[in-house]
Amino acid sequence: MSEKNFYITTPIYYPSGKLHIGSAYTTIACDVLARYKRLMGYDVFYLTGLDEHGQKIQAKAEEAGISPQAYVDSMAVGVKELWNLLDISYDKFIRTTDDYHEEVVAQVFERLLAQDDIYLGEYAGWYSVSDEEFFTESQLAEVFRDENGQVTGGIAPSGHEVEWVSEESYFLRLSKYQDWLTDIFKSHPDFISPEGRLNEMLKNFIEPGLEDLAVSRTTFTWGVPVPSNPKHVVYVWIDALLNYATALGYGQEDHAGFDKFWNQGTVFHMVGKDILRFHSIYWPILLKMLGLKQPDRLIAHGWFVMKDGKMSKSKGNVVYPEMLVERYGLDALRYYLMRSLPVGSDGTFTPEDYVGRINYELANDLGNLLNRTVSMINKYFDGQVPNYEENVTAFDTDLAQVAAASIADYHKYMEAVDYPRALEAVWTLISRTNKYIDETAPWVLAKDPAKRSELAAVMSHLTASLRVVAHMIAPFMMATSKAVLSQLGLPEAGSLEELKLADLPSGLTVAAKGTPIFPRLDMEEEIAYIKGQMEAGKPAAEKEWKPEEVELKLNKKEIKFDDFDKVEIRVAEVKEVAKVEGSDKLLQFRLDAGDSEDRQILSGIAKYYPNEQELVGKKVQIVANLKPRKMMGRISQGMILSAEYGEQLTLLTVDEKVPNGSLIG
Repeated sequence: MSEKNFYITTPIYYPSGKLHIGSAYTTIACDVLARYKRLMGYDVFYLTGLDEHGQKIQAKAEEAGISPQAYVDSMAVGVKELWNLLDISYDKFIRTTDDYHEEVVAQVFERLLAQDDIYLGEYAGWYSVSDEEFFTESQLAEVFRDENGQVTGGIAPSGHEVEWVSEESYFLRLSKYQDWLTDIFKSHPDFISPEGRLNEMLKNFIEPGLEDLAVSRTTFTWGVPVPSNPKHVVYVWIDALLNYATALGYGQEDHAGFDKFWNQGTVFHMVGKDILRFHSIYWPILLKMLGLKQPDRLIAHGWFVMKDGKMSKSKGNVVYPEMLVERYGLDALRYYLMRSLPVGSDGTFTPEDYVGRINYELANDLGNLLNRTVSMINKYFDGQVPNYEENVTAFDTDLAQVAAASIADYHKYMEAVDYPRALEAVWTLISRTNKYIDETAPWVLAKDPAKRSELAAVMSHLTASLRVVAHMIAPFMMATSKAVLSQLGLPEAGSLEELKLADLPSGLTVAAKGTPIFPRLDMEEEIAYIKGQMEAGKPAAEKEWKPEEVELKLNKKEIKFDDFDKVEIRVAEVKEVAKVEGSDKLLQFRLDAGDSEDRQILSGIAKYYPNEQELVGKKVQIVANLKPRKMMGRISQGMILSAEYGEQLTLLTVDEKVPNGSLIG
């Protein structure tokens, strides 16, 4: 195996909606590692892409009135544009709808079927369409039960509702490989990082007993058909996971890339912690079945969350990378994401922290150091950087020692994919260099001609230190690295393999005038801007109602009268209301809406009406011609209208004299 062949992959993203900073984090994190390895002399192959099959994609396409292929084609364009905006240096962008990939998936399925690692059976269990995943009852975050205690539904750990699915399915024999996988985990404790995640998989999923995995579906068609039984399509996780191999040429005529980067290289996968189980259990077993080498490292990072929990459009706390790049530049975003997510845990995004890091760490610490250095070299040496000489001032040795320690720590943490500590090592050198200016006081040295050599040493040490900093930040902040080096009269960052403070080229000329690389921001103004952008993404009904916004809220996009005329709004009297057993959100209403029989409507408003009996006798407004839907095994025949403002909700009522069933319009 060549240790200089390096393969790094992101998960392939599911294109069911716009990607936020969580997906941007993973992709940038892999990009940083790819760039670092290239600067360390590695031959790197960086893969990213999209997971384009599955029931959710088919449903999204049907909602949009287009084919699934047209839907994923449009999503792929948007994701590639985002990766271009983030300057992602990927070598290949795979889509699971690519012909070569689909062909190999079909071949692999038939091979595993022939060797009895896949068999045909019957599956019955709880399924989340949003997660494309089956769950046992014990794995559900919340379970709904009827009056007899029977489970009628539930909520997956992701927060999505599940439904009972019973169908013929092919199964992957995971249970056959449980002991083998346990041995692999215990003999390779560094296979999964950060620390603790491997034991989590062992204790929660493997040691309790691996169940065989359903790997085909018959209830939708958007997927790779099983060649020998085309009514089945290959279930998403076999299809998706194989992308890491097919992208390199596995199972194809030209498999040189697979030989080079998989068989003869170092293989790193990086994923979010929510999909670690699939990559640490299903993927190693699948590779074992195929007789292929295991990955060298699996990195499962945490999430960026908000003060009020996970990002959610309904909460108005989703942060999209495009907004931050447009307002503050790409390097500020890349720096913040890589500096702010602790290894092994989640990180909290706040506008205050984002603007603060730009001002204090980028503008003050780094930007000001560069500006002062360029300004002083122009002032004291007409822009010419003096040649580097060691041990001229009393502080040179300590600066050199800190630089050497910072470089060593930087490499140690970069190899560990611990970006916050790697950047902390860089900022240790920046901080020490700023202190070096205060210690040497060049403005005092400049007044004494006898101190000319010391002044020259200070200028060269400042330049040398900034050169080292610019090289170390190159994988993180490409434009900033170039800008620092350019203002110092240096070329772009080269190899990181032998980085030393003393290796400063002679004959350098700095820029005639330093240009601030990170202008200081108005904290209050920028914090308000980010919060406003987050709020803008919140559904209108859930935003805080402000008087000055009334005109804007009323000026919605015009619709034709025929569109409005399709909605039938009626007056309905609440005859009975009760909490739905097994749910803390739903109320079940029996309403007289002027029909021959009373109708039943379920509404998720329980928290707004803790004394729900106060609603009995009220006359409310309902959408009467809404297609009935099943919620927790119960039919809901319409929607009760309400007004939401801030954290409050009130049902819309009418005068009690208005007859039941009266049309509103």
